[in-house]
Amino acid sequence: MRKRLLILSTLVLLAAGASAQQDTLKYRISLRDKAVTAYSLERPEQFLSQKAIERRRKQNLAIDSTDLPVCRKYVDEIRRQGVNVIVTGKWENFVTVSCNDSALIDRIAALPFVRTAEKVWTAPKTKGEMMSATRDSVVNTPKIYTDSIYGPAITQIQLSNGDKLHDAGFKGQGMTIAVIDAGFHNLDKITAMQNIRVLGTKDFVNPQADLFAESSHGMSVLSCIGMNRPGIMTGTAPEASFWLLRSEDEYSENLVEQDYWAAAVEFADSVGVDVINTSLGYYAFDDKSKNYKYRDLDGHHALMSRQASRIADKGMVLVCSAGNSGMGSWKKITPPGDAENVLTVGAVNKRALLAPFSSIGNTADNRIKPDVVAVGEGSDVIRTDGNQGKANGTSFSSPIMCGMVACLWQACPKLTAKELIELVRSSGDRADCPDNIYGYGVPDIWKAYNSYKQKK
Repeated sequence: MRKRLLILSTLVLLAAGASAQQDTLKYRISLRDKAVTAYSLERPEQFLSQKAIERRRKQNLAIDSTDLPVCRKYVDEIRRQGVNVIVTGKWENFVTVSCNDSALIDRIAALPFVRTAEKVWTAPKTKGEMMSATRDSVVNTPKIYTDSIYGPAITQIQLSNGDKLHDAGFKGQGMTIAVIDAGFHNLDKITAMQNIRVLGTKDFVNPQADLFAESSHGMSVLSCIGMNRPGIMTGTAPEASFWLLRSEDEYSENLVEQDYWAAAVEFADSVGVDVINTSLGYYAFDDKSKNYKYRDLDGHHALMSRQASRIADKGMVLVCSAGNSGMGSWKKITPPGDAENVLTVGAVNKRALLAPFSSIGNTADNRIKPDVVAVGEGSDVIRTDGNQGKANGTSFSSPIMCGMVACLWQACPKLTAKELIELVRSSGDRADCPDNIYGYGVPDIWKAYNSYKQKK
């Protein structure tokens, strides 16, 4: 993600003073096992929510050791070394900590239950994360369209016949979507977005931050899915419910954002989410030694990709952006888009022609990527002033597709997460000959639904 730093100049000195008291290093401590767990797989209700248990039961998915929380005794022993615990990740069994003294990490690395310790963040010289974001002005005078409930967004849903699914009564009702992103700027002040069903928010980057004063990226992403103002804009799942989660730190680019993201995914699991959208991707970092290479795009190298590859095994579907590197030297998809059993979405324009910036595949192990494509060039979104606007990026093709996937699952409730992913792929206009540019092509969601009905 390209970083933007918006600060209140009056807070610079205060922020600089406060930063002296902040930890300047963060490390991911990977653990060997869960040998001293206080929990039992025979009693999952002690560590999983009822919704999470029911989702697994409905799809005949096993509850296994990855579902067990990170061992409390291990976490306590790590904390006793003098570090602060930031997040934990149970699926990949890690603890992320912060400190000011790398010698503490040497002590932690020597503990018998620790496998590895990797530095994942160094405080940026700008001290950016301590500075507050400036709120954009809100106008709230969107244009009214009388010819369609979708407003300007009509084409981006019609391209995949998602409007036909809406007409049949499937608009996402009863489905829960998590949007894991960078911030939801002015969402709380934009009149046209006030009826979006937001169940809750959580910030994994800075729990004290104002999620609605941070980046505008997540807000525009959400508008593609959740808008429900006929004549102004209707999104692809207007009756779904949403959890808004922040994992992206726009003030720097470090591996720790993947730790935040992993924690956000597990939180989404715990609150009963069905579908996750993440319009985030990583391949280059402030610490250049951490940059990925093409050979790393195997779905298992990046923490984010390993985490993403487990999501369908927990009964959820991840829809993610392919990346916007098609015109640069990298060109390839970005983690977590290389993960297995996810829908990685590239970008086309409203005539279904490839957007030149859309990242391409395949993966290092030669799996087809992207999986599908949707409108990401000239996408219709809501801007921070409360009015309609245009945006470019696979950041927007992903949520446009995500909403339709949620509606399709509402219409096809007996499908497992993996079956739903396969159904979407098979409905693509290039399903007979998928490639590393369009993937399986533009899905026909109405065709997918009718295919499901015929097989029932």
